[in-house]
Amino acid sequence: MATLIKFDWAIKRLLRNKANFGILEGFLSELLMEDIKIDHILESESNQENKYDKYNRVDLLVQNSKGELIIIEIQNDREHDYLQRILFGTSKLLVDHMDKGMKYDAIKKIISVNIVYFDLGHGEDYIYHGTTNFIGLNKHDVLILPKKEQDLYKTEHVYKIYPEYYIIKANQFNDIAKNTLDEWIYFLKNEEIKDGFKAKGLKQAKEELSVLKLSDKERKEYEHWIEQQRYEYSMVVLNHKVSKWEGAEEKAMEMAKKCLKDGMDILKIAEWTGLSEDEIKKLG
Repeated sequence: MATLIKFDWAIKRLLRNKANFGILEGFLSELLMEDIKIDHILESESNQENKYDKYNRVDLLVQNSKGELIIIEIQNDREHDYLQRILFGTSKLLVDHMDKGMKYDAIKKIISVNIVYFDLGHGEDYIYHGTTNFIGLNKHDVLILPKKEQDLYKTEHVYKIYPEYYIIKANQFNDIAKNTLDEWIYFLKNEEIKDGFKAKGLKQAKEELSVLKLSDKERKEYEHWIEQQRYEYSMVVLNHKVSKWEGAEEKAMEMAKKCLKDGMDILKIAEWTGLSEDEIKKLG
């Protein structure tokens, strides 16, 4: 069994290389249950590094060989409005990829894949799939496309036209791999690949994502990233403790100053400390 780089750091640094597309293609093929080939990585706001490096969230936008757009997002910390945010993400992507005068039948299919490490909603499963269907109020039948439109969209299912959403609650997986998709979930949760795993892409992942294969520069970057994640987690824990202390506001101010000094995002500092954005800006 091999211990590997965390998948979100791999996406940020290694999986943008075309030589490593087979790893992402394997994961997407197992999840979507079809043979996925990545054509290229798309430039987008989500793909760009920013001054705060978005340790809390990692996302990647790719286009497959069928012209479909696939967002892969990894979220480590709880966000109360996460479901609305993934809706906004697909909506904005749809609009951004429409040209003036473009016909509606040229709108690209969008698939949103979300790997979360917090308890999003209430449910017993660890993989959820969201689609759009139209159900008859009286006959309770599912609306399907007529033959002409089936030929145009190459499907009879209406939901195949609209954005689809996948939510993987990695921490809720019980570590028992019943199929090849579960083998991928095991890796996403544990950063390990068992010797008997046969899922698409995992063999290459085992070879390419080993910490031991990193260059000295990459290893230092990875270690810094891991430390930053631990630091941010400690800030969350400290925030809960601060709220119970006498003089909580003063402690929150001290924590906010340290977070600002470390280059953390003002919105995230506000969430953790309970201070307003204006109060935090005055500390800078």
